[in-house]
Amino acid sequence: MSLPVSIAGRAELDLTHQYRWYLDNAGVEVAERFLAAFDDTVARLAEQPELGKRRRFQARELAGIRSLPAGGRFGRHLIFYRSGASALSIERVMHGARDLPRRLLEPPG
Repeated sequence: MSLPVSIAGRAELDLTHQYRWYLDNAGVEVAERFLAAFDDTVARLAEQPELGKRRRFQARELAGIRSLPAGGRFGRHLIFYRSGASALSIERVMHGARDLPRRLLEPPG
């Protein structure tokens, strides 16, 4: 059974920023492949939310968050999410080389 998925506003902004970056720097095909990789990964998570790595950050706001790399050539981008018995919530999408504990708490951009 697939969980219903919600995408937080911060994650929407992260996706928009990354899509525009790919559009400007790599072209429309790469930008579209990035979105397709995101969609495919989220569909897998909706089926198997335990696939992602449980993260252990000190900030209380990040308790219970998990991550899974986006698929294909976009594996350096991590999808951060929370899951429960009845829903999957996509919280952020960002490059894994960032200062994650700090950046996850900052506004997108």
